[in-house]
Formats: sequence, C-alpha cells, structure tokens
Amino acid sequence: MNTEAGAAVVVGADGSASSLAAIRAAAVDAVERGRPLRIVHAFIWAELSGPDGGIVYGPHDTRMRADAERILAASLVEAEKAAPGVHATTALVDGNPAPVLLGESRHAVLLVIGDRGLDGFRSLLLGSVALHLTTHAACPVLVVRGRDNATGPIVVGVDGSAGSASAVGFAIEQAARRKTGLTAVRAWDALDVWGQRDTMPLVSDPGDLEAEEHRVLSESLAGWGQRYPEVTIQQEIVRGRPAAVLIEQSQHAQLLVTGDRGRGGFAGLLLGSVTQAVLHHADCPVAVVRSSRATV
Repeated sequence: MNTEAGAAVVVGADGSASSLAAIRAAAVDAVERGRPLRIVHAFIWAELSGPDGGIVYGPHDTRMRADAERILAASLVEAEKAAPGVHATTALVDGNPAPVLLGESRHAVLLVIGDRGLDGFRSLLLGSVALHLTTHAACPVLVVRGRDNATGPIVVGVDGSAGSASAVGFAIEQAARRKTGLTAVRAWDALDVWGQRDTMPLVSDPGDLEAEEHRVLSESLAGWGQRYPEVTIQQEIVRGRPAAVLIEQSQHAQLLVTGDRGRGGFAGLLLGSVTQAVLHHADCPVAVVRSSRATV
C-alpha cells in the first residue's frame, strides 16, 4: 500500500450499477481517510480490419471513446453526491481492466471494485479478474457487494498468520474511521485445526483445543485495544468451516476483512474455495488485505 500523503483511493468505473455502488463506497472512504479519489475506466479499442486484412486497434468510431468519457462524468457526479467535498479526478486509461487496475494499485492506498461489471469489467467475480486483483494488487482491495448500506460492526477473520495480522490492522482502522465496533472471529474445527485432517494436533482434548484457539485470538489482538481505545473489540471463537463462518458473520456486518493467505481454518484463503465462496456469497462488502503490505 502506498502511504504517501498524495496516494489516492482508486475505483474502477464501467457504468454498471455495481460500479456505481463501488464509486459511492470509494468516495466515502476517501473522505474518511482525507485522501483524493481517482476514478479509472479501462478503455479497450475496437478491433478493426486493416488494409492488409490484419487486425488493428484504433478510433474507427469516436462514439466509443465519447461513451467512455460519459461513464467517467456520470461516475464523478455519483462520487460527489455520495461524499460532498470529495477531491475526485477521473482517468481514461487504454488497456484491459486487470493490468490497468493492477498498475493503479501500485500508487493507491486502496483499490475498490464492484462485484459485477459491464464491458471491460464483465465477469469480474465470475472468472480470473477478481482473483487476479485480490491476489496481486499492491494495496488492499475492497470488493463492494451484498446489502445496500450495510450496517453493523467490522468483522475480521483471524488465524494468527501474517496475513490475518495485516487484516486486523486494516479492520480496526476502518472501525475507528466509521465509529463502529470490531468483531474478531476465529473459526476452528477439531478435526482440522491446521487445515490438515491427516495430522493430529498436539492437543487433542476439545476443551484444550478451544482454550488454544482463545489464546491465539487474544495474542493476535494484543496491543490494538490500547492503540484504538475508542473501538470496542469483540472476540468470537466459532466452531465450523471458515467460509461458512465468515459468510454467516457477514449477514450482520458492514464490512468483512480477510488476509491474503492464512493457516489453520483459513489456509489457502486466496488460493482455493474459501476466497471464492466469501467473494461470491458474503452479504456485505469484502476487503482483502495482503500480508506483504502494511495497512496502518
């Protein structure tokens, strides 16, 4: 994440309803952070037949670019309506959405995208683009989905890994800005404490296992209460599979925060089914925070 004073909140725009929801969320976040907002539309030229019969790319019909500019203009209006006083700019960038937004993330404090898009953002959460962004973006990625105007606490998944440590920092900072509470959740399964059903844990008594889970959760949150005394932190140990637990928690949250990779119940968070399940089925926006980037 770029922590320089001028680093912006970046949001992808394509004119879809999902994109407009992302723009509203990004505008509010930018104002809360005291950061500028950069609204980006990835523009792909139409394929044309060249004089030699080959494929060339170019402005055969300037109406396409005019449409793109109208999308940005409407997006700017939406941002200013959602967060009066936001310092927002727009950018029309040639290229495919994934590489364009990945490039933007290198200079951003946060990248915001909608859960489904049109044109260049088609199939955003149905194929490789969303997974690519959440895996490789150089800053946290906020995927806006679920309930409109979701309320409740910030929920963060905790497993004691470096990834969840970064997620905790991001989540409590969000809770402080939004003046709400933080619920830190650790999911565990007595048969799968470290994500390996063929490896028996050193502690096998269910009571001892749960006590160990409480210890890991408490250690993961150590120091944050002193740093953010205004945030009420609630700890929850939930027995169950991580994806199901997080999706259930999202029904009562305004934001769900996860790390990029985990251990224990959150193993392979961005590598397999857990991330896809959360991104597809969470009932509130989801923020994915990479462990290799400091968030606070």
